[in-house]
Amino acid sequence: MSRRRLIVLVALGAIALTASYPPLPLPILSFFAITPVVLLIRQGVLAADPRAAFRYGWWYGLVTNALVLYWMVVALWHFTPFSALGYVATIAIIGLLTGAMFWFVVRIRLAVPALPLWVALPVAWTALEWLIGHLGDVRFPWLGLGTSLADAPILVQWADIAGARGVTLWLAWCNVMVVEAAIDVRRAPYAVRRFGAVIATVLLALGYGAWRMKTLPIRDVGVIGMVQPNEGFKEKLDPGHADSVLSTLFSLSRGLLAGSPKPQLLVWPEAAIPGYFVDHPQWDGAISAFVGEHRVPLLTGGLNAELEEAIPGARRAYRIFNAAFYYDSTGDRARYPIYAKHYLVPVTERVPFVPVRFFRAIPGLANWSGGFRPGKEWLVYASPIGKFGVVICYESAFEDATRIYRAHGADFFLNVTNDAWFGTTSAPAQHASHLVLRAIETRMGVARAANSGITEFVDPLGRAYAATKMNEAAAVAGVLRTSDVIPLYVRLGDWVGTLVAVLTLGGAGLLLKRRFRP
Repeated sequence: MSRRRLIVLVALGAIALTASYPPLPLPILSFFAITPVVLLIRQGVLAADPRAAFRYGWWYGLVTNALVLYWMVVALWHFTPFSALGYVATIAIIGLLTGAMFWFVVRIRLAVPALPLWVALPVAWTALEWLIGHLGDVRFPWLGLGTSLADAPILVQWADIAGARGVTLWLAWCNVMVVEAAIDVRRAPYAVRRFGAVIATVLLALGYGAWRMKTLPIRDVGVIGMVQPNEGFKEKLDPGHADSVLSTLFSLSRGLLAGSPKPQLLVWPEAAIPGYFVDHPQWDGAISAFVGEHRVPLLTGGLNAELEEAIPGARRAYRIFNAAFYYDSTGDRARYPIYAKHYLVPVTERVPFVPVRFFRAIPGLANWSGGFRPGKEWLVYASPIGKFGVVICYESAFEDATRIYRAHGADFFLNVTNDAWFGTTSAPAQHASHLVLRAIETRMGVARAANSGITEFVDPLGRAYAATKMNEAAAVAGVLRTSDVIPLYVRLGDWVGTLVAVLTLGGAGLLLKRRFRP
Protein backbone atom coordinates (compact mmCIF):
# COMPACT_ATOMS: atom_id res chain seq x y z
CA MET A 1 0.00 0.00 0.00
CA SER A 2 1.30 3.45 -0.88
CA ARG A 3 2.05 5.91 1.88
CA ARG A 4 -0.48 8.37 0.47
CA ARG A 5 -3.29 5.81 0.53
CA LEU A 6 -2.38 4.80 4.07
CA ILE A 7 -2.47 8.43 5.23
CA VAL A 8 -5.84 9.00 3.54
CA LEU A 9 -7.44 5.90 5.06
CA VAL A 10 -6.07 6.58 8.54
CA ALA A 11 -7.21 10.21 8.40
CA LEU A 12 -10.66 9.26 7.11
CA GLY A 13 -10.97 6.58 9.79
CA ALA A 14 -10.02 8.98 12.56
CA ILE A 15 -12.44 11.66 11.38
CA ALA A 16 -15.31 9.22 10.80
CA LEU A 17 -15.03 7.50 14.19
CA THR A 18 -14.65 10.80 16.04
CA ALA A 19 -17.65 12.30 14.23
CA SER A 20 -19.80 9.27 15.11
CA TYR A 21 -19.53 10.09 18.82
CA PRO A 22 -21.28 12.87 20.76
CA PRO A 23 -21.65 15.79 20.67
CA LEU A 24 -22.32 15.33 16.94
CA PRO A 25 -25.79 13.77 16.43
CA LEU A 26 -24.80 11.57 13.49
CA PRO A 27 -25.83 7.99 14.33
CA ILE A 28 -25.80 7.03 10.64
CA LEU A 29 -22.01 7.37 10.73
CA SER A 30 -21.74 4.44 13.13
CA PHE A 31 -22.50 2.10 10.22
CA PHE A 32 -19.56 3.48 8.19
CA ALA A 33 -17.19 4.69 10.92
CA ILE A 34 -14.71 1.81 10.71
CA THR A 35 -14.94 1.09 6.99
CA PRO A 36 -11.34 2.40 6.58
CA VAL A 37 -10.30 -0.32 9.05
CA VAL A 38 -11.94 -2.93 6.84
CA LEU A 39 -10.09 -1.60 3.79
CA LEU A 40 -6.74 -1.57 5.61
CA ILE A 41 -7.15 -5.14 6.83
CA ARG A 42 -8.29 -6.34 3.40
CA GLN A 43 -5.11 -4.84 2.00
CA GLY A 44 -3.06 -6.74 4.56
CA VAL A 45 -4.81 -10.00 3.62
CA LEU A 46 -4.38 -9.43 -0.13
CA ALA A 47 -0.68 -8.70 0.37
CA ALA A 48 -0.36 -11.65 2.79
CA ASP A 49 1.60 -9.30 5.05
CA PRO A 50 0.60 -9.37 8.74
CA ARG A 51 3.53 -7.13 9.68
CA ALA A 52 2.33 -4.42 7.35
CA ALA A 53 -1.14 -4.85 8.86
CA PHE A 54 0.34 -4.24 12.31
CA ARG A 55 1.82 -0.96 11.08
CA TYR A 56 -1.54 0.06 9.60
CA GLY A 57 -3.26 -0.72 12.87
CA TRP A 58 -0.66 1.12 14.94
CA TRP A 59 -1.08 4.32 12.96
CA TYR A 60 -4.85 3.99 12.83
CA GLY A 61 -5.15 3.40 16.58
CA LEU A 62 -2.70 6.17 17.43
CA VAL A 63 -4.20 8.85 15.21
CA THR A 64 -7.83 7.95 15.85
CA ASN A 65 -7.51 7.94 19.63
CA ALA A 66 -5.38 11.08 19.55
CA LEU A 67 -8.34 12.79 17.92
CA VAL A 68 -11.11 11.17 19.98
CA LEU A 69 -9.27 11.78 23.29
CA TYR A 70 -7.74 15.18 22.50
CA TRP A 71 -9.50 16.61 25.55
CA MET A 72 -7.24 14.65 27.90
CA VAL A 73 -4.28 16.96 27.44
CA VAL A 74 -6.47 20.04 26.99
CA ALA A 75 -8.38 19.52 30.22
CA LEU A 76 -6.50 17.36 32.69
CA TRP A 77 -3.32 19.41 32.89
CA HIS A 78 -5.18 21.45 35.50
CA PHE A 79 -5.09 18.41 37.77
CA THR A 80 -1.59 17.01 37.30
CA PRO A 81 1.52 17.68 35.20
CA PHE A 82 1.35 13.99 34.33
CA SER A 83 -1.66 14.58 32.07
CA ALA A 84 0.43 14.97 28.90
CA LEU A 85 2.28 11.77 29.75
CA GLY A 86 -1.02 10.02 30.46
CA TYR A 87 -2.41 11.19 27.12
CA VAL A 88 0.61 9.99 25.14
CA ALA A 89 0.73 6.69 27.03
CA THR A 90 -3.00 6.12 26.51
CA ILE A 91 -3.01 6.62 22.75
CA ALA A 92 0.28 4.71 22.38
CA ILE A 93 -1.01 1.68 24.29
CA ILE A 94 -4.29 1.65 22.39
CA GLY A 95 -2.33 2.10 19.15
CA LEU A 96 -0.19 -0.96 19.93
CA LEU A 97 -3.24 -3.01 20.86
CA THR A 98 -5.01 -1.93 17.66
CA GLY A 99 -1.94 -2.92 15.65
CA ALA A 100 -1.97 -6.32 17.33
CA MET A 101 -5.65 -6.69 16.47
CA PHE A 102 -4.96 -5.89 12.79
CA TRP A 103 -2.09 -8.40 12.76
CA PHE A 104 -4.27 -11.07 14.38
CA VAL A 105 -7.14 -10.66 11.90
CA VAL A 106 -4.81 -10.87 8.90
CA ARG A 107 -2.97 -13.90 10.33
CA ILE A 108 -6.18 -15.76 11.13
CA ARG A 109 -7.59 -15.02 7.66
CA LEU A 110 -4.42 -16.31 6.03
CA ALA A 111 -4.37 -19.38 8.26
CA VAL A 112 -8.09 -20.14 7.80
CA PRO A 113 -9.15 -18.70 4.42
CA ALA A 114 -12.64 -20.15 4.87
CA LEU A 115 -13.21 -17.84 7.85
CA PRO A 116 -14.96 -14.74 6.44
CA LEU A 117 -13.80 -11.26 7.36
CA TRP A 118 -17.32 -10.43 8.55
CA VAL A 119 -16.73 -12.93 11.36
CA ALA A 120 -13.04 -12.37 12.15
CA LEU A 121 -12.98 -8.57 12.30
CA PRO A 122 -16.13 -7.94 14.39
CA VAL A 123 -15.05 -10.58 16.93
CA ALA A 124 -11.50 -9.20 17.15
CA TRP A 125 -12.66 -5.56 17.34
CA THR A 126 -15.12 -6.35 20.15
CA ALA A 127 -12.50 -8.44 21.96
CA LEU A 128 -10.15 -5.45 21.81
CA GLU A 129 -12.80 -3.28 23.46
CA TRP A 130 -13.25 -5.93 26.14
CA LEU A 131 -9.49 -6.08 26.72
CA ILE A 132 -9.12 -2.30 27.06
CA GLY A 133 -11.74 -2.41 29.82
CA HIS A 134 -9.89 -5.17 31.69
CA LEU A 135 -6.29 -3.93 31.83
CA GLY A 136 -6.06 -3.46 35.58
CA ASP A 137 -4.81 -0.02 36.59
CA VAL A 138 -4.76 1.23 32.98
CA ARG A 139 -8.24 0.06 31.94
CA PHE A 140 -9.99 2.84 30.05
CA PRO A 141 -13.21 1.72 28.32
CA TRP A 142 -14.09 5.20 27.09
CA LEU A 143 -16.48 5.27 24.14
CA GLY A 144 -16.85 1.78 22.75
CA LEU A 145 -18.18 1.63 19.21
CA GLY A 146 -21.61 0.69 20.57
CA THR A 147 -21.77 3.94 22.55
CA SER A 148 -21.70 5.89 19.28
CA LEU A 149 -25.43 5.08 18.97
CA ALA A 150 -26.26 6.72 22.31
CA ASP A 151 -28.05 9.52 20.43
CA ALA A 152 -30.31 6.94 18.74
CA PRO A 153 -31.66 4.97 21.73
CA ILE A 154 -34.35 3.25 19.66
CA LEU A 155 -31.59 1.33 17.85
CA VAL A 156 -29.92 0.06 21.03
CA GLN A 157 -32.88 -1.10 23.10
CA TRP A 158 -31.63 -4.66 22.59
CA ALA A 159 -28.66 -3.78 24.82
CA ASP A 160 -30.91 -5.14 27.58
CA ILE A 161 -30.05 -8.53 26.06
CA ALA A 162 -26.49 -8.18 24.78
CA GLY A 163 -25.18 -4.99 26.38
CA ALA A 164 -23.11 -2.28 24.72
CA ARG A 165 -20.61 -4.92 23.67
CA GLY A 166 -23.29 -6.64 21.61
CA VAL A 167 -24.03 -3.34 19.86
CA THR A 168 -20.31 -2.97 19.11
CA LEU A 169 -20.20 -6.45 17.57
CA TRP A 170 -23.22 -5.64 15.39
CA LEU A 171 -21.87 -2.30 14.19
CA ALA A 172 -18.49 -3.80 13.34
CA TRP A 173 -20.27 -6.51 11.34
CA CYS A 174 -22.34 -3.89 9.51
CA ASN A 175 -19.18 -1.98 8.54
CA VAL A 176 -17.58 -5.10 7.07
CA MET A 177 -20.72 -6.01 5.14
CA VAL A 178 -21.05 -2.49 3.72
CA VAL A 179 -17.45 -2.52 2.45
CA GLU A 180 -17.74 -5.99 0.93
CA ALA A 181 -20.99 -5.08 -0.80
CA ALA A 182 -19.53 -1.83 -2.16
CA ILE A 183 -16.33 -3.48 -3.42
CA ASP A 184 -18.19 -6.31 -5.14
CA VAL A 185 -20.95 -4.11 -6.47
CA ARG A 186 -20.42 -5.56 -9.96
CA ARG A 187 -21.63 -8.90 -8.61
CA ALA A 188 -25.14 -7.58 -8.13
CA PRO A 189 -26.68 -10.57 -6.30
CA TYR A 190 -23.73 -10.69 -3.88
CA ALA A 191 -23.92 -6.94 -3.16
CA VAL A 192 -27.69 -7.04 -2.75
CA ARG A 193 -27.42 -9.86 -0.23
CA ARG A 194 -24.81 -7.95 1.78
CA PHE A 195 -26.71 -4.65 1.80
CA GLY A 196 -29.97 -6.50 2.39
CA ALA A 197 -28.54 -8.28 5.44
CA VAL A 198 -27.46 -4.95 6.96
CA ILE A 199 -30.84 -3.34 6.29
CA ALA A 200 -32.63 -6.37 7.73
CA THR A 201 -30.69 -6.16 11.00
CA VAL A 202 -31.33 -2.43 11.24
CA LEU A 203 -35.04 -3.04 10.78
CA LEU A 204 -34.93 -5.76 13.44
CA ALA A 205 -33.21 -3.36 15.86
CA LEU A 206 -35.78 -0.67 15.08
CA GLY A 207 -38.64 -3.11 15.51
CA TYR A 208 -37.40 -4.38 18.85
CA GLY A 209 -36.69 -0.82 19.98
CA ALA A 210 -40.15 0.42 19.03
CA TRP A 211 -41.78 -2.57 20.76
CA ARG A 212 -39.71 -2.13 23.93
CA MET A 213 -40.32 1.61 24.10
CA LYS A 214 -44.04 0.97 23.82
CA THR A 215 -44.35 -1.95 26.23
CA LEU A 216 -41.69 -1.52 28.94
CA PRO A 217 -43.50 -0.83 32.24
CA ILE A 218 -42.13 2.39 33.72
CA ARG A 219 -42.97 3.94 37.08
CA ASP A 220 -42.13 7.16 38.90
CA VAL A 221 -39.48 6.77 41.60
CA GLY A 222 -39.93 10.19 43.18
CA VAL A 223 -38.64 13.73 42.98
CA ILE A 224 -34.87 14.15 43.02
CA GLY A 225 -33.20 17.53 43.31
CA MET A 226 -29.69 18.01 41.92
CA VAL A 227 -27.30 20.90 42.46
CA GLN A 228 -24.85 22.10 39.82
CA PRO A 229 -22.62 24.65 41.66
CA ASN A 230 -20.29 25.26 38.69
CA GLU A 231 -17.18 25.71 40.82
CA GLY A 232 -14.04 26.32 38.76
CA PHE A 233 -11.05 24.07 39.32
CA LYS A 234 -8.92 26.95 40.63
CA GLU A 235 -11.57 28.16 43.08
CA LYS A 236 -12.18 24.59 44.23
CA LEU A 237 -8.53 24.21 45.23
CA ASP A 238 -8.33 27.58 47.00
CA PRO A 239 -8.58 27.07 50.81
CA GLY A 240 -9.82 30.62 51.21
CA HIS A 241 -12.77 29.85 48.95
CA ALA A 242 -13.81 26.61 50.68
CA ASP A 243 -16.53 28.05 52.92
CA SER A 244 -17.97 29.88 49.93
CA VAL A 245 -18.27 26.54 48.10
CA LEU A 246 -20.46 25.18 50.88
CA SER A 247 -22.52 28.35 50.96
CA THR A 248 -23.29 27.95 47.27
CA LEU A 249 -24.38 24.33 47.79
CA PHE A 250 -26.66 25.32 50.66
CA SER A 251 -28.12 28.27 48.76
CA LEU A 252 -28.95 26.29 45.63
CA SER A 253 -30.38 23.46 47.73
CA ARG A 254 -32.63 25.82 49.68
CA GLY A 255 -34.02 27.12 46.41
CA LEU A 256 -34.91 23.57 45.39
CA LEU A 257 -36.47 22.72 48.75
CA ALA A 258 -38.57 25.86 48.69
CA GLY A 259 -39.90 25.18 45.21
CA SER A 260 -42.36 22.77 43.72
CA PRO A 261 -42.14 19.87 43.37
CA LYS A 262 -40.15 19.49 46.56
CA PRO A 263 -37.30 16.99 46.28
CA GLN A 264 -37.45 13.75 48.23
CA LEU A 265 -33.73 13.19 47.73
CA LEU A 266 -30.94 15.75 47.21
CA VAL A 267 -27.80 15.04 45.19
CA TRP A 268 -24.59 17.06 45.13
CA PRO A 269 -21.87 16.32 42.54
CA GLU A 270 -18.52 14.59 42.79
CA ALA A 271 -16.09 16.16 45.27
CA ALA A 272 -18.70 18.79 46.14
CA ILE A 273 -17.17 19.05 49.63
CA PRO A 274 -13.95 21.04 49.09
CA GLY A 275 -11.81 19.12 51.58
CA TYR A 276 -11.64 16.35 54.15
CA PHE A 277 -14.01 16.08 57.10
CA VAL A 278 -11.07 15.11 59.31
CA ASP A 279 -9.66 18.59 58.68
CA HIS A 280 -13.04 20.39 58.73
CA PRO A 281 -15.44 18.60 61.08
CA GLN A 282 -17.58 21.74 61.18
CA TRP A 283 -18.58 21.11 57.54
CA ASP A 284 -19.90 17.67 58.43
CA GLY A 285 -21.91 19.20 61.28
CA ALA A 286 -23.29 21.96 59.07
CA ILE A 287 -24.42 19.51 56.39
CA SER A 288 -25.99 17.21 58.98
CA ALA A 289 -27.88 20.14 60.54
CA PHE A 290 -29.06 21.35 57.11
CA VAL A 291 -30.37 17.91 56.15
CA GLY A 292 -32.01 17.38 59.55
CA GLU A 293 -33.71 20.76 59.34
CA HIS A 294 -35.31 20.04 55.94
CA ARG A 295 -35.88 16.31 56.52
CA VAL A 296 -34.67 15.43 53.02
CA PRO A 297 -31.81 12.92 52.63
CA LEU A 298 -28.66 13.89 50.75
CA LEU A 299 -26.06 12.06 48.68
CA THR A 300 -22.92 14.11 48.13
CA GLY A 301 -19.55 13.51 46.57
CA GLY A 302 -16.49 14.28 48.68
CA LEU A 303 -13.02 13.17 49.70
CA ASN A 304 -12.63 10.64 52.47
CA ALA A 305 -9.54 10.10 54.60
CA GLU A 306 -9.14 6.99 56.75
CA LEU A 307 -6.38 6.78 59.34
CA GLU A 308 -3.96 3.97 58.61
CA GLU A 309 -2.84 1.66 61.37
CA ALA A 310 -0.78 3.77 63.75
CA ILE A 311 2.94 3.00 64.04
CA PRO A 312 4.60 4.20 67.29
CA GLY A 313 6.89 7.14 66.64
CA ALA A 314 5.67 7.62 63.06
CA ARG A 315 3.63 10.53 61.76
CA ARG A 316 -0.07 9.91 61.13
CA ALA A 317 -0.85 8.64 57.65
CA TYR A 318 -4.20 8.47 55.89
CA ARG A 319 -5.66 6.43 53.08
CA ILE A 320 -7.61 8.78 50.83
CA PHE A 321 -10.56 7.98 48.59
CA ASN A 322 -12.75 9.70 46.04
CA ALA A 323 -15.99 9.05 47.88
CA ALA A 324 -19.72 9.62 48.31
CA PHE A 325 -21.48 10.23 51.65
CA TYR A 326 -25.13 9.52 52.40
CA TYR A 327 -27.08 11.51 55.01
CA ASP A 328 -30.51 10.20 55.90
CA SER A 329 -33.47 12.50 56.56
CA THR A 330 -32.38 13.00 60.18
CA GLY A 331 -28.95 14.23 59.09
CA ASP A 332 -27.19 11.07 60.25
CA ARG A 333 -24.46 9.58 58.07
CA ALA A 334 -22.58 7.55 60.71
CA ARG A 335 -24.95 4.60 60.22
CA TYR A 336 -24.13 4.28 56.53
CA PRO A 337 -20.92 3.03 54.92
CA ILE A 338 -19.02 5.47 52.74
CA TYR A 339 -18.88 4.59 49.06
CA ALA A 340 -15.36 4.75 47.57
CA LYS A 341 -14.79 4.99 43.84
CA HIS A 342 -13.61 1.67 42.41
CA TYR A 343 -12.34 2.65 38.98
CA LEU A 344 -9.81 5.46 39.33
CA VAL A 345 -8.74 7.57 36.37
CA PRO A 346 -5.21 6.43 35.42
CA VAL A 347 -2.44 8.89 36.34
CA THR A 348 -4.67 11.71 37.57
CA GLU A 349 -6.24 9.79 40.43
CA ARG A 350 -3.77 6.94 40.75
CA VAL A 351 -0.48 6.21 38.99
CA PRO A 352 -0.85 2.74 37.46
CA PHE A 353 1.00 -0.12 39.16
CA VAL A 354 2.84 2.22 41.55
CA PRO A 355 2.05 1.98 45.30
CA VAL A 356 0.62 5.19 46.73
CA ARG A 357 3.19 5.09 49.54
CA PHE A 358 5.98 5.46 46.98
CA PHE A 359 4.65 8.85 45.91
CA ARG A 360 4.19 9.99 49.48
CA ALA A 361 7.72 8.99 50.42
CA ILE A 362 9.33 11.40 47.94
CA PRO A 363 8.80 15.11 48.71
CA GLY A 364 6.95 16.95 45.96
CA LEU A 365 6.07 13.83 44.00
CA ALA A 366 2.63 13.58 45.62
CA ASN A 367 1.59 16.75 43.74
CA TRP A 368 1.82 14.82 40.47
CA SER A 369 -1.01 12.40 41.18
CA GLY A 370 -4.20 12.16 43.22
CA GLY A 371 -2.88 9.23 45.23
CA PHE A 372 -6.34 7.73 45.81
CA ARG A 373 -7.03 4.15 46.86
CA PRO A 374 -9.70 2.15 45.00
CA GLY A 375 -12.90 1.15 46.77
CA LYS A 376 -13.77 -2.47 47.48
CA GLU A 377 -17.56 -2.65 47.93
CA TRP A 378 -20.56 -1.89 45.73
CA LEU A 379 -22.98 -0.30 48.21
CA VAL A 380 -26.75 -0.12 47.80
CA TYR A 381 -28.38 2.61 49.91
CA ALA A 382 -32.00 2.59 51.08
CA SER A 383 -33.79 5.92 50.72
CA PRO A 384 -37.43 7.00 51.14
CA ILE A 385 -37.96 6.67 47.38
CA GLY A 386 -36.15 3.37 46.86
CA LYS A 387 -32.78 1.63 46.81
CA PHE A 388 -29.94 3.08 44.78
CA GLY A 389 -26.27 2.64 43.92
CA VAL A 390 -23.65 5.28 43.15
CA VAL A 391 -21.16 5.60 40.31
CA ILE A 392 -18.58 8.36 40.48
CA CYS A 393 -17.28 10.12 37.39
CA TYR A 394 -16.11 7.78 34.62
CA GLU A 395 -17.29 4.67 36.43
CA SER A 396 -20.30 5.20 34.17
CA ALA A 397 -18.15 3.81 31.33
CA PHE A 398 -17.92 0.44 33.10
CA GLU A 399 -20.93 -1.76 32.48
CA ASP A 400 -20.36 -4.06 35.47
CA ALA A 401 -20.96 -1.42 38.16
CA THR A 402 -24.58 -0.69 37.33
CA ARG A 403 -25.25 -4.34 36.50
CA ILE A 404 -24.05 -5.36 39.98
CA TYR A 405 -26.26 -2.72 41.60
CA ARG A 406 -29.29 -3.98 39.72
CA ALA A 407 -28.55 -7.57 40.66
CA HIS A 408 -28.28 -6.46 44.30
CA GLY A 409 -31.73 -4.93 44.32
CA ALA A 410 -31.17 -1.29 43.32
CA ASP A 411 -34.19 0.54 41.86
CA PHE A 412 -32.12 3.32 40.28
CA PHE A 413 -28.62 4.72 40.42
CA LEU A 414 -26.95 8.09 40.84
CA ASN A 415 -23.98 9.37 38.88
CA VAL A 416 -22.02 12.17 40.53
CA THR A 417 -19.25 13.78 38.53
CA ASN A 418 -17.09 16.87 38.15
CA ASP A 419 -16.52 17.67 34.48
CA ALA A 420 -15.20 21.18 35.04
CA TRP A 421 -11.75 19.95 34.03
CA PHE A 422 -13.01 19.30 30.51
CA GLY A 423 -13.96 22.90 29.82
CA THR A 424 -15.73 23.36 26.50
CA THR A 425 -14.30 20.23 24.86
CA SER A 426 -16.37 17.32 23.59
CA ALA A 427 -15.63 15.28 26.74
CA PRO A 428 -18.72 16.25 28.82
CA ALA A 429 -21.09 15.09 26.07
CA GLN A 430 -19.06 11.93 25.52
CA HIS A 431 -19.02 11.27 29.26
CA ALA A 432 -22.79 11.62 29.63
CA SER A 433 -23.47 9.37 26.62
CA HIS A 434 -22.34 6.27 28.52
CA LEU A 435 -25.40 6.55 30.78
CA VAL A 436 -27.75 5.89 27.87
CA LEU A 437 -26.34 2.38 27.50
CA ARG A 438 -26.12 1.82 31.28
CA ALA A 439 -29.80 2.74 31.69
CA ILE A 440 -30.94 0.44 28.87
CA GLU A 441 -28.72 -2.47 29.96
CA THR A 442 -30.17 -2.45 33.48
CA ARG A 443 -33.57 -0.82 32.85
CA MET A 444 -32.86 1.57 35.71
CA GLY A 445 -33.43 5.30 35.81
CA VAL A 446 -30.40 7.54 36.36
CA ALA A 447 -29.98 10.92 38.01
CA ARG A 448 -26.71 12.61 37.05
CA ALA A 449 -25.38 15.51 39.12
CA ALA A 450 -22.39 17.26 37.55
CA ASN A 451 -20.46 20.18 39.00
CA SER A 452 -20.44 22.16 35.75
CA GLY A 453 -22.94 20.15 33.68
CA ILE A 454 -24.38 18.14 32.12
CA THR A 455 -26.82 17.51 35.00
CA GLU A 456 -29.75 15.43 33.79
CA PHE A 457 -32.11 12.51 34.22
CA VAL A 458 -32.08 9.40 32.02
CA ASP A 459 -35.06 7.05 32.00
CA PRO A 460 -34.77 3.23 31.60
CA LEU A 461 -35.28 3.59 27.84
CA GLY A 462 -32.14 5.74 27.58
CA ARG A 463 -33.98 9.03 27.03
CA ALA A 464 -32.37 12.03 28.71
CA TYR A 465 -34.50 14.88 30.03
CA ALA A 466 -34.33 18.03 32.19
CA ALA A 467 -30.70 18.53 31.17
CA THR A 468 -28.89 21.66 32.30
CA LYS A 469 -26.61 23.86 30.24
CA MET A 470 -22.85 23.63 30.60
CA ASN A 471 -20.73 25.96 32.73
CA GLU A 472 -23.45 27.72 34.68
CA ALA A 473 -24.72 27.36 38.23
CA ALA A 474 -28.08 25.59 38.32
CA ALA A 475 -30.40 23.46 40.38
CA VAL A 476 -32.93 21.07 38.91
CA ALA A 477 -35.71 19.00 40.45
CA GLY A 478 -37.63 16.38 38.54
CA VAL A 479 -39.38 13.05 38.73
CA LEU A 480 -37.01 10.17 38.10
CA ARG A 481 -38.53 7.25 36.23
CA THR A 482 -37.41 3.63 36.40
CA SER A 483 -38.61 0.10 35.65
CA ASP A 484 -38.87 -3.03 37.76
CA VAL A 485 -37.98 -5.29 34.84
CA ILE A 486 -34.75 -7.25 35.40
CA PRO A 487 -33.34 -7.64 31.86
CA LEU A 488 -31.54 -10.66 30.49
CA TYR A 489 -28.26 -8.74 30.40
CA VAL A 490 -28.31 -8.32 34.18
CA ARG A 491 -28.95 -12.03 34.65
CA LEU A 492 -26.34 -13.24 32.15
CA GLY A 493 -23.69 -10.55 32.55
CA ASP A 494 -21.40 -9.45 29.73
CA TRP A 495 -21.83 -12.67 27.81
CA VAL A 496 -20.90 -11.10 24.47
CA GLY A 497 -17.61 -9.84 25.92
CA THR A 498 -16.86 -13.28 27.33
CA LEU A 499 -17.79 -14.96 24.05
CA VAL A 500 -15.54 -12.80 21.84
CA ALA A 501 -12.67 -13.09 24.33
CA VAL A 502 -12.95 -16.90 24.25
CA LEU A 503 -13.19 -16.96 20.45
CA THR A 504 -10.15 -14.70 20.12
CA LEU A 505 -8.15 -16.85 22.53
CA GLY A 506 -9.19 -19.88 20.49
CA GLY A 507 -7.94 -18.20 17.33
CA ALA A 508 -4.66 -17.31 19.04
CA GLY A 509 -4.31 -20.93 20.14
CA LEU A 510 -4.86 -22.08 16.58
CA LEU A 511 -2.12 -19.76 15.33
CA LEU A 512 0.27 -21.01 18.01
CA LYS A 513 -0.49 -24.61 17.10
CA ARG A 514 0.23 -23.90 13.42
CA ARG A 515 3.38 -21.99 14.33
CA PHE A 516 4.91 -24.87 16.27
CA ARG A 517 3.47 -27.71 14.19
CA PRO A 518 6.23 -29.99 12.83
